[in-house]
Amino acid sequence: MTNLTKEKSAAAYLLSAPVIVASLGYFVDIYDLLLFGIVRIPSLTELGLNEAQVSIEGASILNWQMTGLLLGGILWGVLGDKKGRLSVLFGSIITYSVANFACGFVHDVTLYKLLRFIAGIGLAGELGAGITLVSESLPKRLRAIGTSVVAGVGLMGAVAGYFTVEMFSWRNAYFIGGGMGILLLFLRIGVFESGMFHTMKEKSNVAKGNFLSFFTKKSRLILYLKCIGIGLPTWYVIGILATFSNEFGKALGITEAIQPGLAVMWCYVGLSAGDLVSGMVSYWLESRIRAVTYMMIFTAIGAIVYLYGGINTAFGLYGMCLWVGFGIGYWAMFVTIGAEQFGTNVRATAATTIPNMVRGTVVLMTTFYTTLKPIVLPLNAAALLGLICFGIGFYCIRTIPETHHKDLDFIED
Repeated sequence: MTNLTKEKSAAAYLLSAPVIVASLGYFVDIYDLLLFGIVRIPSLTELGLNEAQVSIEGASILNWQMTGLLLGGILWGVLGDKKGRLSVLFGSIITYSVANFACGFVHDVTLYKLLRFIAGIGLAGELGAGITLVSESLPKRLRAIGTSVVAGVGLMGAVAGYFTVEMFSWRNAYFIGGGMGILLLFLRIGVFESGMFHTMKEKSNVAKGNFLSFFTKKSRLILYLKCIGIGLPTWYVIGILATFSNEFGKALGITEAIQPGLAVMWCYVGLSAGDLVSGMVSYWLESRIRAVTYMMIFTAIGAIVYLYGGINTAFGLYGMCLWVGFGIGYWAMFVTIGAEQFGTNVRATAATTIPNMVRGTVVLMTTFYTTLKPIVLPLNAAALLGLICFGIGFYCIRTIPETHHKDLDFIED
């Protein structure tokens, strides 16, 4: 086969329906996932809450959404292994699209919480099912690039969410998110199910989608926990460095007010670019472990500069959000590693629950940070938390099995 033929073949795979549909699905998923964080203040203010209530109820609504993500990760993961990857791609988008439409009509905080909980359940299934379908549909050599394309395109949904809210009211932003999801449903018609899933489905003696199986065998549990550990630095950057950027700006003596929403947007711009680059790096190095390690080192250096580099302008702080965002661009690689570690009969469960478990650790991170902040000040509290997250992340990526050349057509016992 000539190099030209190889290139054409690679392009055909990377522009195939599973990759395109998964990419657009993750775009809408990220748009909807971050939308409440962007419209939190204007939406709750319009509902009649004062500043103190906005802070308390906003945190409560976010916790309801994160709880939905945790439960939804298990629900969709099990369904993906029992009924198929496509069933999740259809079911999840219907769930969160309807919930987002309804959020545009809310006039009550209690209903708002319920709808964000339902939206969280729906949002939990998109990435894991998409990564699983793409991983099982592409050749070994292209898996890293394919899944990175999915995340690289998808993560730009954060940028779309920010500018949508800038141009439209918060209610219309929810309507737009719901509408994009419904339109995407039509694009998914005609996408074929994973061949590996069809082969596994015919084996009646194989246990499918058993979430508890990750806890019944010591070696499998350790592997599962290591997959989660690899992702901790990603949400340390998003959930702490970017989300609390206004506090760090004050601690650094920056006179201009830092907008957390803008910091998160720049973080996701970097994250999108980093995901595309990390896939290429893994492809060139023929190693998931080395690619993620290098990205993690780059992120750790950026976090140190962010906190102790003497940044004294808003421009500089946003620039560091771009830096650390690029560094955690191994997000898709981390989910791919989780999918590749486990057999076809629990692969969707692993790929869906692992990233949502990482998202769920944000509650622990914010609790640690807010508890320690009055004692050692914001910058030092964030640094201590970062030391823990990166320490766990480096240990896990350096001790997990390499999966770049791994054949995914196997069953978990």
